[in-house]
Amino acid sequence: MILPILRYPDRRLRIVAKKVSTVDNTIKKLVKNMFATMHAEDGIGLAATQVNHHLQVVVTDVLDSEDDYLLLKNRKHNISETKDQSRPLCFINPKITEKDGRETHIEGCLSVPGFQAEVSRFNHIMVQALNEKGETFTLQATGLLAICIQHEIDHLNGILFVDYLSKLKQKRLLEKTKKAAKA
Repeated sequence: MILPILRYPDRRLRIVAKKVSTVDNTIKKLVKNMFATMHAEDGIGLAATQVNHHLQVVVTDVLDSEDDYLLLKNRKHNISETKDQSRPLCFINPKITEKDGRETHIEGCLSVPGFQAEVSRFNHIMVQALNEKGETFTLQATGLLAICIQHEIDHLNGILFVDYLSKLKQKRLLEKTKKAAKA
């Protein structure tokens, strides 16, 4: 099912998402619907906050990411490194545990259609989360996937990529958005 996406400057985009206590059928259905919504909108990432579900759930599908991540499978105390061939990823209760390097990329957002801007983010991160089955995993991400994950985790914290812009650019975007909504 395709879910409606909240559009900037909707105040619900500023709500901080709550941790998911149990990965049950409701969460699994939300994940499935988020993937469908993200793909229908030609996005590469979507946070539950953007579809008015204020839970710590993120989905990504970064087509260029085949070499951008290393899935670290947790098996008791030994961790085996594997390249996971499935690019669509789900992160429940994601937490960035390591970050370094900086890169500036042009970002867009499904909640801010028709607008892009340069944003500086870490180009290497380590993230821990649960997958859609409720299993814990650790992922080392670089490049576009790392940028996407940070962008979506920001959504879970009520932060939009436009918050990284100057106050003047934010004001202009807000005026433009309000004008477009009236039309």
